[in-house]
Amino acid sequence: MAEGIFVIGAGGHAKVIIGLLKALGKPIAGVFDDDPTKKGQSLLGVPVLGPVESAREYPGLKAVIGIGNNRIRKRIAECFRDVNWVRLIHPSAWVDPSAQVGEGSVVFAGTVVQPHAKLGRHVVVNTGATVDHDCFLDDYAQVTPGVHLAGGVVLEEGVMMGTGSVAIPLVRVGAWTTVGAGAVVTRDLPSHVTAVGIPAKVIKHHC
Repeated sequence: MAEGIFVIGAGGHAKVIIGLLKALGKPIAGVFDDDPTKKGQSLLGVPVLGPVESAREYPGLKAVIGIGNNRIRKRIAECFRDVNWVRLIHPSAWVDPSAQVGEGSVVFAGTVVQPHAKLGRHVVVNTGATVDHDCFLDDYAQVTPGVHLAGGVVLEEGVMMGTGSVAIPLVRVGAWTTVGAGAVVTRDLPSHVTAVGIPAKVIKHHC
């Protein structure tokens, strides 16, 4: 089996994953992506080996999903249950020792994760975001660059917090809800909606 960590996905999010792996000094074995035009190319000097399905040729591989779309990240994680999903924390991030970071989750540069925060599986805490004390980010949730979550915020499965959005203390955002860029969440939001504005208001319901 090839040594090193594999990255699934060869888009922009994967570039940041590769940068993080390099910052940690971790060997990178290769990249998988379903775009046939990318096979044989390289991403930041890392070879693109073929489609995602070809990862099955490497039993027991260590990997991280470099795809920003929360639903696709969940689908891949569920399809490849025998993969050793690695958790990654950038050396410039501050993660309190009492915080928990689940398998496959990624904490990028310049972020802060405060005491007793808990990140589930395949969560993304993106560049410059802050997750304060006692927050809970369920599986596949994502806070994008510049998001700030105050203490005790709960993001249920698959929530997407748009760039620069904010949540005040103790609010809960329902599963697979999207909060628009720059929005301020001042009250609980239901599942499967899109909310925007200050304060954030639901503008769309979706499945």
